[in-house]
Amino acid sequence: MLPKVILHIATSLDGRITGFPADLELYYTLAAQWNPDAILFGSETVLAAARDNPALEVPPEHEEMFRPPHGLPDPRPLLVIADSRGRVRCWDAIRKWPYMRDVLALCSSSTPQEYRDFLRDGKIAAMVTGDDHIDVRTALDMLNRDYGVNTIRVDSGGTLNSVLLQAGVVDEVSVLIHPFLAGGIPDPTMFDPHKAGFMDLQVPLQLLKSEVLGTGILWLRYSMKKT
Repeated sequence: MLPKVILHIATSLDGRITGFPADLELYYTLAAQWNPDAILFGSETVLAAARDNPALEVPPEHEEMFRPPHGLPDPRPLLVIADSRGRVRCWDAIRKWPYMRDVLALCSSSTPQEYRDFLRDGKIAAMVTGDDHIDVRTALDMLNRDYGVNTIRVDSGGTLNSVLLQAGVVDEVSVLIHPFLAGGIPDPTMFDPHKAGFMDLQVPLQLLKSEVLGTGILWLRYSMKKT
């Protein structure tokens, strides 16, 4: 069974997902309402975060607020990173994040064996699906079956978002449009089928809800429009 998949994205008014002061506290407060069992990142998102913050550290004074009381089941989500090309090497730092209970790599049969050995030696769980690319539909089904993932939130950019949309596995698209014109080059974006290899991909949406929040941010939620 496929889990519910929500794409949750913060953008500027001119469509940027970087290069503007996103309200991250609001972003994550709203994201928590889905109570996801897993968070899915693309490797490009992780690498961009590593470039901006090489240590990928969380301030120690904030760690305890994310950890469950001793002896109780861990309610924190599983962090899943799609990395078919084997580029993410900062797993030790990511593992220290207090937001997640554990980490998992998604790979394909084309993922270099050296990288799969690297994951094994680092005791990073890995799931292999697909030949040249990750078979996201199979991977999501396995996450549900093997890890009990019923709801997954995607925090990623246009490449992975496009792959998921093309596979027809997305249930909802949530967008926080900030009252800010970021300018610059519009890359990365929230939807980039060209980079994902689906040149003609278009996705009609059905508006579920719109809300203007106190800071002037427009929160739009969409489902997939039936065609």
